[in-house]
Amino acid sequence: MTPPPSAAVSEVQIESVKFPPSVKPPGSASTFFLGGAGVRGLEIQGKFIKFTAIGVYLEDAALPSLVAKWSGKSAEELADSVEFFRDIVTGLFEKFSRVTMLLPLTGAQYAEKATKDCIKFWQSIGTYTDAEATAVEKFREAFKDKSFPPGASILFTQLPNGSLAIAFSEDGSIPEASNTVIESKQLSEAILESMLGKHSISPQAKMSLASRIHELLEDCQKKADEVDKNVAPNAAEFSMA
Repeated sequence: MTPPPSAAVSEVQIESVKFPPSVKPPGSASTFFLGGAGVRGLEIQGKFIKFTAIGVYLEDAALPSLVAKWSGKSAEELADSVEFFRDIVTGLFEKFSRVTMLLPLTGAQYAEKATKDCIKFWQSIGTYTDAEATAVEKFREAFKDKSFPPGASILFTQLPNGSLAIAFSEDGSIPEASNTVIESKQLSEAILESMLGKHSISPQAKMSLASRIHELLEDCQKKADEVDKNVAPNAAEFSMA
């Protein structure tokens, strides 16, 4: 059993999928806390079809990285802020995402849709070059022979050095090592951007993350204020001595 991170959070259940409050990503020595979770679906012939459940986990270092700029903001303000989610996507701390199937998908189907979202994002900001095209081909190659029944998961780790680690799980367990590592900062960020960005594939996951991070930042600020209160009298006594 992995030790809990310092951020105390609860699990989230999306349909039949449970996202535990903390996980240890493949190949990582750290335990990450659950930032938020939600469903991804599409409106098809007037009916909302749910395809996957998405959980986004953050390294503990995310909180001190975010607290100065975003504490004091309401959950609604965070949820509506493109900049807040960009700070998470581009922050110099590790992120881990678990995408669990609610309906069966082939690896080719998933990779085609995921990379299409990435390319659309790159084109919108004018950064789609040969380097990104090469990363897309490597991504599709990693998925081409895969098949994901309901309950199977795709696991992404966004590493601080810009690499994207990819692993697969058939039963929701976390493997010890990743299957593939793609050295592309642009791809690594674009995958998380597709989940949390302006055109998110899961608005529910964004709302969940904004609400939970708001509460954690409030707790961080309260603890910092308590430390300041305790330090101030001691500093005054020292100056008078």
